[in-house]
Amino acid sequence: MRPLITLLTDFGTADGYVAEMKGVLYSLAPEARVVDLSHEIAPQDVESARLAVARYWRRFPPQTIHLVVVDPGVGSSRAALAVRSEDRVLIGPDNGALSPALLVAGARAVSLAVPAAASPTFHGRDVFAPAAARIAMGAPIDALGAAAESPVIRRTPEARRLGTGAIQGEVISIDRYGNAITNIVAFPATQTRDGEQAFVEVSGRTIPVARAYADVQPRGAVAVCGSSGLLEIAVREGNAAQSLALVRGTTVTLHNAPRGLSFARNEP
Repeated sequence: MRPLITLLTDFGTADGYVAEMKGVLYSLAPEARVVDLSHEIAPQDVESARLAVARYWRRFPPQTIHLVVVDPGVGSSRAALAVRSEDRVLIGPDNGALSPALLVAGARAVSLAVPAAASPTFHGRDVFAPAAARIAMGAPIDALGAAAESPVIRRTPEARRLGTGAIQGEVISIDRYGNAITNIVAFPATQTRDGEQAFVEVSGRTIPVARAYADVQPRGAVAVCGSSGLLEIAVREGNAAQSLALVRGTTVTLHNAPRGLSFARNEP
């Protein structure tokens, strides 16, 4: 089976950076299949890269090689990593973007050597792509470097239960639709506490929790269980981030959640 390499970067597609990386991959591992996941991560936004990785890395089949290059520390003393976790390999800078794989029991990480000839501004081409190609050609992860000591791990902040029984969390990401994803674990909208409708308070608004976007009128605000399993705030056929002035870190409070709802979550 041909090796599969995925690419996630903040490079965009207007310049030749992605093409250069692909040129290296196909030159060193000509049988590989290279899949573009996204090159639209906001520039230097490591947290968005981490959350994206959390969504997709286990959706691909075992032996997939995930190449993640969102690297504001390129050229600095930050380490370069290759991580084997759940029969997949993730390669990228040691800045927390690879945390979802590092958090899995049994994960192993090695530090990649940076060649003297590597550009201090483009490790994606000169360090990470060659490492991915070596793995694609059958090299074991241990052949790429020595065990990494204390790789950087980022975690999603946990929501907390208030004395009133409400759950307080925050917006952790805004998607391209303007939906605000929170760190509150979601639940079926049919589940309520003592028969009371669940709702969220955010930006001075009270917003109902429903099953789907279509459960409210167009331009209506709603909170739903998103596909990631987290509560998200949306405006049907609109942009919640713009309409409600939501940004990463905005406080969100959930009321009337079912009793016993597990609200602590470290991943994504």
